[in-house]
Amino acid sequence: MILPDIGARLLYRDALLLVIDKPAGLPVHPGPKGGETLTDHLDALRFGLPRRPEVVHRLDRDTSGCLALGRHAKALARLNRLFATASAEKVYWALVEGGPVGEATSIDLPLARRSNDPRSWWMKADPAGETALTHVRVMGRSPDGARSWLELRPVTGRTHQLRVHCAASGFPIVGDAIYGSAPRSGGPGLQLHARALTLPLYPKKPPVRAEAPVPEHMRVGLEACGHRS
Repeated sequence: MILPDIGARLLYRDALLLVIDKPAGLPVHPGPKGGETLTDHLDALRFGLPRRPEVVHRLDRDTSGCLALGRHAKALARLNRLFATASAEKVYWALVEGGPVGEATSIDLPLARRSNDPRSWWMKADPAGETALTHVRVMGRSPDGARSWLELRPVTGRTHQLRVHCAASGFPIVGDAIYGSAPRSGGPGLQLHARALTLPLYPKKPPVRAEAPVPEHMRVGLEACGHRS
């Protein structure tokens, strides 16, 4: 079992919203191959409410970090509006091969599905695809320049956006077996972490902000690029 105690991964809780630190390797929703998913654990997060919370957005199975859940129908409707209008601010950390030439850049590259098969989530850069924009900032680099620690801020929320944008720009995310050079099995694991989530949920209060700690599988790589706990 990947997630023995979901309550220990709770980052934020109020009457409308929960934010948890999703572990890498755990799918959010059931897939065709079955197996454990985050959905299996949501009843443990009811905290006295009659129904379990539901996921507002999604993270890839191999991406760790901040994931928002709405505690009831009205909360879900309000949160869905935030994500649909790009009012939710998402910050990711990634360890990549190589890195951008400068210290900051933006990747404006439309994305489309590789296949017409509705079961396929694999994406590609395509001028005829949907608009996709990511802001990138270099947080640190390894001494030999082989890897970089990036802060990624997606403005849009396309499937696999960060992974495709980094790979298409010449610095694929370490551990990416689909768009990068990692093996399909036995690799280091995808080095992509949803570091922080900021939600302007309440009109007369400051935005809610949650931050997920660096996961163990990324700690050594980030420290090689200058991160200090």
